[in-house]
Amino acid sequence: MEGWVFENGVLSFNSFFTVTMGIVVLFLGRRLNQSVGFLREFSIPEPVTGGIVFSILFALIYATTSVEIEFDLTARDVLLVYFFTTIGINSSLKDLLKGGMPLVILLGLTIGYMVIQNLTGITIASLFDLQPAVGLLGGSVSLIGGHGTAIAWAPRIGEEYGVVSAMEIGIASATFGLILASLMGGPIAKFLINRHGLTPAKKEQLDVGLNEPANAKPITGYDFLDAVFSIHICVVVGLVLNEVVAQAGLQLPLFVTCLFAGIIITNIIPDNYPRLSGTKWPSRQPAIALIADISLGTFLAMSLMSMQLWTLIDLAGPIFTILAAQFVVAILVNILIVFPAMGKNYDAAVVCSGFGGISLGSTPTAMANMSAVSQRYGASHLAFIIVPLVCAFFIDLVNALMIPFFLANFG
Repeated sequence: MEGWVFENGVLSFNSFFTVTMGIVVLFLGRRLNQSVGFLREFSIPEPVTGGIVFSILFALIYATTSVEIEFDLTARDVLLVYFFTTIGINSSLKDLLKGGMPLVILLGLTIGYMVIQNLTGITIASLFDLQPAVGLLGGSVSLIGGHGTAIAWAPRIGEEYGVVSAMEIGIASATFGLILASLMGGPIAKFLINRHGLTPAKKEQLDVGLNEPANAKPITGYDFLDAVFSIHICVVVGLVLNEVVAQAGLQLPLFVTCLFAGIIITNIIPDNYPRLSGTKWPSRQPAIALIADISLGTFLAMSLMSMQLWTLIDLAGPIFTILAAQFVVAILVNILIVFPAMGKNYDAAVVCSGFGGISLGSTPTAMANMSAVSQRYGASHLAFIIVPLVCAFFIDLVNALMIPFFLANFG
């Protein structure tokens, strides 16, 4: 097995070595967070710490040797499916019903914020005498939309609106937005929790990671294997659902249908249903939480370490100004609007850490922010229900309608 190929100044690593490097990045992030007080104090996710360090290291290697480093990210996408399937498996109908009105409120706030985000981008772009389309690339196209939406829309914006570097602007905005989103959620939650003296309503098992006491029953190999088996059952159903919705004309990421599959199966299987493993369905069991933690952490570590920062240097001026404005707006909206609207309680503070990830980053960033906060302060099942439903499902649908509207009226 050849783990890497060096060709035409590009050092490419295969999937096996990419996962291995992701684990190294995760351990480095953990050690740094343990050693550097403010990283731990502000709940900066461990994969973000390690991932940023490695992406800077790879940028320095390029600057001194002109060697580009690329990674095969196939396994990373599998880990994303694993993670969101565990969120579905942990979702109870009771919590879903409880999340009904908060879900509607958060969705409404997010849609309103997307409008503000696009208007902010357009306004800053106009100050630099740039086309409004550039502002949209620094708005919901790349920030709430992420790399995927930026890559999908950049060619059209470049061709139809004459933005020569549309792809580079979109990727740059999405990349630095991801970093800002990763650094925003924890400090916002800390500020709100300390200012309002917030605590969880009751101590419960975490959705991601473990908070079991030292004398708790250990996770056995069969517990872990049963959790993996359950995840695979949901993924198979999710694949079928994905094909069904695709034939109906709706394109959804696989992790979204696997999330729904997990929700459906968890809520239709009786507790005493006989299973091959001889155990109950592992909803909210430590093995599921452990797999969720491993999957999310390694996914985010691989995503951040693979950022090619050297491709973004030439776009610094206007893009950094747009991002700085978007960062300030996101913080103000989060603290002044989202937190009060969500109830000014502990769940609302955790939701705000997730909204920090939604506003400038991606769904995994939102989940990583909430995971770091909940592991420090306590579980919030409500936040882990409504945030992924809003940002993994509804946002893409709304953005698909909002982007052409703004291009038609402002582009």
